[in-house]
Amino acid sequence: MTVIAVDGPAASGKGTLARKLAAHFGYDYLDTGKLYRAVGLAVLNAGQDPSDADAALAAAQSIDPARLDDPALSGDDAAAAASKVAAIGPVRAALKDFQLAFAGREPGAVLDGRDIGTVICPDAPAKLFVTATVEVRAERRHKELLSRGEDSIYARVLQELKERDERDTSRADAPLRPADDAQVLDTSAMTIEEAFAEALKIVEGRLA
Repeated sequence: MTVIAVDGPAASGKGTLARKLAAHFGYDYLDTGKLYRAVGLAVLNAGQDPSDADAALAAAQSIDPARLDDPALSGDDAAAAASKVAAIGPVRAALKDFQLAFAGREPGAVLDGRDIGTVICPDAPAKLFVTATVEVRAERRHKELLSRGEDSIYARVLQELKERDERDTSRADAPLRPADDAQVLDTSAMTIEEAFAEALKIVEGRLA
């Protein structure tokens, strides 16, 4: 199997790059963040706290792949809940099998998330860690929300991203960090086209 692992913080552009890489190579694509968003949203919809380990684990064990297309997963509530359930070890373990099965698809798969290159697919031949400054990421997310007709305040988005970064990088289980053999790609000053060109060059070099 051929796996391209794309990790990075929220709003770094990793999802866009991962989708474009999947289309280029003809591979299947999985946004693993949606798994955690689906779990977090299921907990919220049940009227429970996403930080409740038992409630989150129950939701993870009964995850329905069909829920991954739910538009509600792109909302701020789902994002915040995802960051909380993702800090729970048993939840990560429950979702690991799903991700591994997807990674085994032929002719290949592109997975993006927080721990693809470090935990889920540590043997992936091509690993990218896509990042950008938190200010740039907040501006991107702010514009994205406004484009969808949602209310957004830049200062609030910036604060939420900082809090999410803190949770993601400081959690005990699978913290967000580049794999030792990942190529770090800072997209702060890049257009989507420039970032994709650079990502493609890196991946082709790794798969050669």
